[in-house]
Amino acid sequence: MYNIAVLPCDGVGPEVIREGLKVMEAAAKVCDVKYNLIHYDLGGEKYLATGEVLPDSVLEELKKVDAIYLGAVGHPEVKPGILERGLLLRLRFELDQYINLRPIKLYPGVETPLKDKGPEDIDFVVVRENTEGLYCGAGGFLRKGSSYEVAIQEMIYTRQGTERCIRYAFELTQKRGKKNTLTLCDKSNVLTYGHDLWQRIFAEAGKDYPDVKRNHVYVDACCMWMVKNPEWFDVIVTCNMFGDIITDLGAMIQGGLGIAAGGNINPEGVSMFEPIHGSAPKYTGRNEINPIAAISAGQMMLEHLGEDKAADLIEQAIIKLLSEGHIKDMAAGKMGLSTSETGDLLVKFIEE
Repeated sequence: MYNIAVLPCDGVGPEVIREGLKVMEAAAKVCDVKYNLIHYDLGGEKYLATGEVLPDSVLEELKKVDAIYLGAVGHPEVKPGILERGLLLRLRFELDQYINLRPIKLYPGVETPLKDKGPEDIDFVVVRENTEGLYCGAGGFLRKGSSYEVAIQEMIYTRQGTERCIRYAFELTQKRGKKNTLTLCDKSNVLTYGHDLWQRIFAEAGKDYPDVKRNHVYVDACCMWMVKNPEWFDVIVTCNMFGDIITDLGAMIQGGLGIAAGGNINPEGVSMFEPIHGSAPKYTGRNEINPIAAISAGQMMLEHLGEDKAADLIEQAIIKLLSEGHIKDMAAGKMGLSTSETGDLLVKFIEE
């Protein structure tokens, strides 16, 4: 019996999570997976009403669950950064979710903007370090507001944090068993100190995985090759900032934000799964948003919990939905199906 915390949060979050839970319930029923859902009212509306983003008492409860299923964070009446730092980043840091896992996979029937590329070309994973780098928030101002103002934002890496991320990526490469190639993405020709550490640990750790081929690419070249030759990649490991950037590019080449899911992973603790799109306030309540990213996040969550059969049922249903042309366009309002109809059809395929 798994305890799963559900955080629908803002905008379209409740709508896509509703469909994700619907599909997960169907797969769980077929595979006899037992779980208990614990719903939390967090996000913009809660903050506007109470001034609290993530109460300490709720955080303590979340430390005891088996997984977290998150919808979307962002409210038009809340200053940008308050919810992101107070909820998303706080959860990642407090729960030590040191891996951001982003599959970049083009499914049959989904259009990519890349000419002459298909599902056989776009199937790789980005492992992004999730709790260090520029996101630590270290820095400050000197003479703020004056014409001599100085702003400092520090990029911080630790050996422990870097090594555990790189080793996770090596092990994932072995587990995938595809091209068996791990690519380090950095900017070590300019960021000489921090990325020298990444380079050294990548080489040292690689000795323990002699069967994994090692590649290296600068982040600007990585963006270029993701567009020109995405088939070159198997697993990419990179720092927090670069991972944030290249995974959005990855979402576009796999068909858009409507299909892109991700996990914030603590391999020894509580992990959190979410669609990578935002709260999309203009679509709130219209039953037009694409729920596939959130449904895929639920699939990732089941896989992480070890329920591979249920996770595979969901993925096969998604492949059937897309390859048979039931979705006309991945963009919100253009799918040809409503949000709830998409979930219903996936449930039907699972039950069949």
